[in-house]
Amino acid sequence: MISKDSFNSASTHVELSCIPEDTTGLERIMLAAQGDLQRLMSSFFSRPIFIELAYANGSPRHPVTQSRQVHLVCASRIVCTATSKVTITNPDFERVFLDEKYPIGQTFRKMMRHPQFTLLDVQAQVVGGKRELRRTYTLETDGFLCEILEVFPDRDMFVRGEAWLTESKLELEQSHTVKSQDTKPWWLSVGKGKGNTLPWGFACTYGLEPSPLVYYHDIWFVSLYLLLLYLI
Repeated sequence: MISKDSFNSASTHVELSCIPEDTTGLERIMLAAQGDLQRLMSSFFSRPIFIELAYANGSPRHPVTQSRQVHLVCASRIVCTATSKVTITNPDFERVFLDEKYPIGQTFRKMMRHPQFTLLDVQAQVVGGKRELRRTYTLETDGFLCEILEVFPDRDMFVRGEAWLTESKLELEQSHTVKSQDTKPWWLSVGKGKGNTLPWGFACTYGLEPSPLVYYHDIWFVSLYLLLLYLI
């Protein structure tokens, strides 16, 4: 256990040991979250945090277990990925969590239970050029045990906040724009100059590259014109 939360009538003390030396104060708050990470991150970003389920695989045997992964999403950006193993022996927790489909943190709040929090591990590493932060911990109360691995994909989010969200969203939109341009058919690309001229002198649609349909249409028009001249 690398966390200790103690209090008395005069003080409260939260100790986190064996964590990276460069851990910031805000990161320490997130690492010490006890089932309320979604609420804390919503307070930090001043935006709603949505839960998107990636997968959930359960076992109906007693005790009931479920392996699941969710993404915490803010402004269309994943701010945390949580992979969990949940063990349930209390039917009330089973109803709220499995039938009503409350996420883990909201399940504790719905049941008005304060979980026992144990921080097991904290790691910082660089993945894909991003500074990643992850923690492993458990939340437990009678009849409900959750073993959780959370990964924060980019520690810069805790430094730059709203700017990080905006920048990341802009990069995503630009990426989608480039992909859209790359997949456009060659004969629909828009020209910048005047209308294009076909090899035999007929102008094609303004601003577009000539397509096979344009060629066939003009050949048919020329043939009909020559036929009329011949008949006259």
